[in-house]
Amino acid sequence: MSRTNAAAGKASTSSGSHFELFGLAPAYAVDAGALEQSYRDLQALIHPDRYAHAGDAERRASMQLTTRVNEAYRTLRDPVQRAKHLLELHGIDVAFETDTQMPTDFLMQQLEMREELEAAVAKKDFSFLDSLKQRLAAQKASLEGLIGESIDGRKDLEGAKELVRKLMFLRKIEDEVDAAYEEIE
Repeated sequence: MSRTNAAAGKASTSSGSHFELFGLAPAYAVDAGALEQSYRDLQALIHPDRYAHAGDAERRASMQLTTRVNEAYRTLRDPVQRAKHLLELHGIDVAFETDTQMPTDFLMQQLEMREELEAAVAKKDFSFLDSLKQRLAAQKASLEGLIGESIDGRKDLEGAKELVRKLMFLRKIEDEVDAAYEEIE
């Protein structure tokens, strides 16, 4: 059995769980150290540099496996993507792109933040952007905690779906704040 075939047993290109790939329990609260170590171990087995002198099929397999491992690693490191993956494993689509309905109070809060952001850009107010960035970070951290409780604790997957959608919305505003820094520099 070739090295890539052996590695393929562990890093299958099938549509399995990213958690399985790294030997982790499927949970929102992921052990970052264990994820990192498993990622490094897999990379040591399948990295294309190890197959530079191998046949075409083995080099292709190595590239495919490396791509799969990198994608899974990025997904599990990112709180939004990890939550989306967990929900998808349970048959729940977050549908952020197509379902834009949000609670009115949350939408009003986001509208106010966007208005504040526009005002800060107009005034070239870096300190306000810093303040807004800190508020967003606090809100995101709070939502991430609630998502963890909903998925890992209460198994309230529909509730987690709504929280993930809110977190995605906050990320979008955070990206706008980052763009605002660049715009007024």
